[in-house]
Amino acid sequence: MATYAIGDVQGCFNALDRLTNHIGFDPSRDHLWFTGDLVNRGPDSLEVLRYVKGLGEAATTVLGNHDLFLIAAATGFASLRSKDTIADVLNAPDRDDLITWLRRQRLFYRDGDFTLVHAGLLPQWTIDEAEGLGGEVESTLQGPDYKDLLQALYPNQHLQWTPALAGPTRLAAITTVLTRLRVCTGTGVMALEFSGPPSEAPPGYSPWFQIPGRQSHTATIVCGHWAALGLHLADNILALDSGCVWGHRLTAIRLQDRAIFQSSCRNGCQGD
Repeated sequence: MATYAIGDVQGCFNALDRLTNHIGFDPSRDHLWFTGDLVNRGPDSLEVLRYVKGLGEAATTVLGNHDLFLIAAATGFASLRSKDTIADVLNAPDRDDLITWLRRQRLFYRDGDFTLVHAGLLPQWTIDEAEGLGGEVESTLQGPDYKDLLQALYPNQHLQWTPALAGPTRLAAITTVLTRLRVCTGTGVMALEFSGPPSEAPPGYSPWFQIPGRQSHTATIVCGHWAALGLHLADNILALDSGCVWGHRLTAIRLQDRAIFQSSCRNGCQGD
């Protein structure tokens, strides 16, 4: 039995299919972890969702910002832009089942010494605290008041976290951290508009996992979200967004021994 963590798929089903074949994935014995952003930008978001949903307990995924955008678009809180490629999901006959399934996924997942999150954790958050905060969002997203969360999250995507926040704004700020963080200050102020490589981060900002004294250093964190960072492996950080949708590679890592497996995403996974 092996557990493989896979970086941001973003609708690149053919690359995912090649990768799972390459690793010899068997859902009867193996497990897949997905870092989120299953959908959008690539051509086959619908096929990706159906595949991952169909794996049942053989797959674990956390929600990424693009997955949440799909939920918001399906419920009328976000409008599609020209660069979005999720119309196939919104027009699918099983759309409601897929959106309901997405709403039931985690924002933070913990298994032993490993944790799974889409983007990152603020430096002042411990693993226990992050798990509790993620659980607050998950409970609301899965419940009858999930639209209040979406209304607070869209279009306001520049929320900063403070423990004094309450209600839907608090939940939206937690969601923003877990799904959109790349760089921040030592006190946890995020530069949410920044998506470039670490060397180009604004003055005073650093990659969240390089902040001195980070409280979540006790676990190995598996994440994605940051294509310009690329594949980044350190003692307690496994950052797996290797830019498949931008024409690079889709990456899997076997957690038991950190073996790396990749499939090519030529032409930005269009027509692969």
